[in-house]
Amino acid sequence: MKFSKLLGVLIGAGLIAGGAQAQETGTLKKIKDTGTITIGVRDSSIPFSYLDDKQSYQGYSIDLCLKIVTSIQKQLGLGALSVKMNPVTSATRIPLMANGTIDLECGSTTNNVERQKQVSFAPTTFVTANRILSKKSSGVKVLTDLKGKTVVSTSGTSNLKQLTTLNVDQNLGMNILPAKDHAEAFLMVETGRAVAFVMDDILLASLAANSKAPTDYEISKEALSVEPYGIMMRKDDAPFKKAVDTAISNVLTSGDVNRIYYKWFQQPIPPKGINLNIPMSEQLKAVVAKPTDSGEPSAYAAVPEAQKAVLKKKK
Repeated sequence: MKFSKLLGVLIGAGLIAGGAQAQETGTLKKIKDTGTITIGVRDSSIPFSYLDDKQSYQGYSIDLCLKIVTSIQKQLGLGALSVKMNPVTSATRIPLMANGTIDLECGSTTNNVERQKQVSFAPTTFVTANRILSKKSSGVKVLTDLKGKTVVSTSGTSNLKQLTTLNVDQNLGMNILPAKDHAEAFLMVETGRAVAFVMDDILLASLAANSKAPTDYEISKEALSVEPYGIMMRKDDAPFKKAVDTAISNVLTSGDVNRIYYKWFQQPIPPKGINLNIPMSEQLKAVVAKPTDSGEPSAYAAVPEAQKAVLKKKK
């Protein structure tokens, strides 16, 4: 009887220990074992994740990711947690996430249903729209004005894929060029190699504001899609996603996001001290009140007609 009772105690202790270990599998275990978390960062996604004039990475998304780091450090009971910043591009961010090079991607990545087949997303932290940037002198106002013209978008983005689909569906005959990053794409319009740059409006506004001649450019009122941004992580790692989701949800619902948002969108930011002066949108306010990681555009705003046509064809 004594042996049976002892065996029962040992088995019970094993189950408890096993349960504790199960909470630290996958990415959480990797972080605890190495004492390091690696975040993917961007060079030119102003004001989300970019290099300033001192070659230091900073931005709205990076600040949010550092909130996650602090929360995970506390959860794992670590006295210190080293943060490694690993540069990524639109084309490399998902492969580097999948192969374990980065643990979080802290940039300007759209959360959509197609990407959710490869990666997971934290609750949305920004809502933007796909629009057209061009020089005022070009006379471009809407998508159809680009018929037969050279247009650029960034390689590896949902924007480039959507633009390609619209080009075929509406028989626009555009010459679509892929750029390695947002800075190169803007430069192509600046130097006349492309008539327009199709990308998320917030990124377009930031690039124009920091250019040599900000008043030379305009962004279309016509929106081609709704783009919810989310911090990206590996798929099928439930404990890590729960930790990340909890951290971001706390930032949103506690009101802490208001301070971080104001810092990057409503006051002067490096490197040129330009104030983007962009108030928080009603769509983002709704997410702050009720966090969601949905990849469906309809969860954030009405889908523009051009996007409806694309979605209808995909079904």
